[in-house]
Amino acid sequence: MTDNPKDIYRIEAKRHLERMDIRDEDPDIAAINFFKSINPSKDQIVAAYWPKNREFDTGPLLHRLLEEGISVCLPVMQKDTRVLSFVNWVDGDALVKGPHDILQPQITDETEFALPDIVVVPMLAFDRKGHRLGYGGGYYDATLNALRAQKDIVAVGMAYSSQAVLFNLPSEEHDEQLDWVITPKDVHSYT
Repeated sequence: MTDNPKDIYRIEAKRHLERMDIRDEDPDIAAINFFKSINPSKDQIVAAYWPKNREFDTGPLLHRLLEEGISVCLPVMQKDTRVLSFVNWVDGDALVKGPHDILQPQITDETEFALPDIVVVPMLAFDRKGHRLGYGGGYYDATLNALRAQKDIVAVGMAYSSQAVLFNLPSEEHDEQLDWVITPKDVHSYT
């Protein structure tokens, strides 16, 4: 057992995610909600993630961004740092299994790295204050912190509406707050 309350919440949030009925939580509607709320422009770069297992499906958002002519990048985990790098991506670009079996762009000599303006963040749960419960690696907190030190960015959580919790999630000094959480049913702004 653990002394960290977040670890207990993670166990329960993973269990909840596995049991959720997501048939009425259409990722296409979440993509529409993203465009209505965030309204990305063609001069911005949007970083998203490739979903794993039952994570919220960002596929419809990725495809709509590309259709609208907006640059997309995906995260890449690299050795000896928790700060993610981002690689420009278009539909059809090769993805390979990275650490934790997460699909990510393949790094080559021609790889183009990007500095995103909008970062779409995965999560296990979120609360009414814009705090998220991640998977425990600290990658997105470190990455958002590093990006915010360089420029103004918008951090957007994408989730199923049933991943919302009614209580405040524990938050530590290193935890980065989200600006938005977008679900197929709701849009939450924390700015």
